[in-house]
Amino acid sequence: MEHIVFLTGRLAQNGLARVLQSLEPASFTWEIREIGLQVAALMTADMIKRRVPAPIAADRVIVPGRCRGDLDALSLHYGMPVERGPEELKDLPAYFNRAARPVDLSKYDIAIFAEIVDAPRLTVDAICARAAQLQADGADVIDLGCLPSTPFPHLADAVRALKAQGLKVSVDSMDTKELVRGGRAGADYLLSLNADTLWILNEVDSTPVLIAREPGDEASLFSAVETMTRMGRPFLADPILDPIPFGLMKSLMRYQRLRDAFPDAPILMGVGNVTELTEADTSGINALLLGIGAELGIAGILTTQVSGHARRAVSEADVARRVMYAAREMQTLPKGMSDALMTVHAKRPFPDTPDEIAETARAIRDPNFRVQVSPDGVHVYNRDGHHVERDPFALWPRLKLEDDAAHAFYMGVELARAEVAWRLGKRYAQDQSLDWGCAAPRDADNLLAQCAPGTTMRKEA
Repeated sequence: MEHIVFLTGRLAQNGLARVLQSLEPASFTWEIREIGLQVAALMTADMIKRRVPAPIAADRVIVPGRCRGDLDALSLHYGMPVERGPEELKDLPAYFNRAARPVDLSKYDIAIFAEIVDAPRLTVDAICARAAQLQADGADVIDLGCLPSTPFPHLADAVRALKAQGLKVSVDSMDTKELVRGGRAGADYLLSLNADTLWILNEVDSTPVLIAREPGDEASLFSAVETMTRMGRPFLADPILDPIPFGLMKSLMRYQRLRDAFPDAPILMGVGNVTELTEADTSGINALLLGIGAELGIAGILTTQVSGHARRAVSEADVARRVMYAAREMQTLPKGMSDALMTVHAKRPFPDTPDEIAETARAIRDPNFRVQVSPDGVHVYNRDGHHVERDPFALWPRLKLEDDAAHAFYMGVELARAEVAWRLGKRYAQDQSLDWGCAAPRDADNLLAQCAPGTTMRKEA
């Protein structure tokens, strides 16, 4: 049976023991080593190397999730795997469950077409810069949106420039002349052709996206699909997703009927009509639509990032397509694979109960303030007292920081984060930015720690 050594600090030692005991009977044996520091989060790889002599009689070592340093070097030093555990003790059970069933989120089969809706109004350089960002967010195809009655004299130049960047390009226009120009310039896809405009394919080698002559005219869409199949040319078919409350459900049924009629036809779904035109957080909308897409076996989505509330739509769709692909292939619910789509709330926001926080607070013997969140509010404690409030302003008179501006600023930032976490039901960890999943870029470093070194976990009151 595998034997695991857990390294920790004095304050977390008893809590770690309780969590490990709750796992029994487990598939491993364990021991805890407190390495002579109070706060486990302050542990570093260099500190471990100095304080924990080699060899270690174990199969692997697990260190706190916030431990800094090169664990690969530690693994070489001890001759066994040294791994970071979860950041919160209460997440250890889920950590071991994930370790037993790793989920591969590297795979997907839905391409993301990301539209630059105002392309005619941008310079070629600006289009290329926008495209590079969309590609970094997860886009596979850059869609150049042409605007009605708006000249786009640099369309061909834009297509060629994007192709020179190694990007796939689609041209999206209601003007057949623009479609021909874009196709001749090397566009990979043309949006959109119907049964009456298939003649364009005599002029270009691009792959068409097929739509009906008129909205809801499924017969004409089916006819175009049959024509392309006879021709032996690649295509995508799009029954058009309608916004709420103007036929969303009926349009979803059109997608199902298309799939039933043509089991192998590649389908494109334009999700922007729902994400852009519904004032709701788009991460959940993208999760649902990409889940429907995974069930239907669609080949791609067309999305936009125009409205401010949809500004992370491509990143969200990228996460969603990976999660839904894995769920479909594993025939399991899309749970426990990634928390990146849970942008506002956390599944387990409060890992510690008020009683557990109070127990930790009673053990504190230094003036450094600790901040934690539980269902009853924001907790602040040090050797001089333990305070709980739902309004951080109520804590100010008790902190006695009137003569310490740097420390007051630090505590103001931390208490603001803690209040947001408590009100929304998010996970809070002192000295770390709140995690907004794929709704915002994840910070590589804590900017506050960079600007004010030495203020964390903090000094004399």
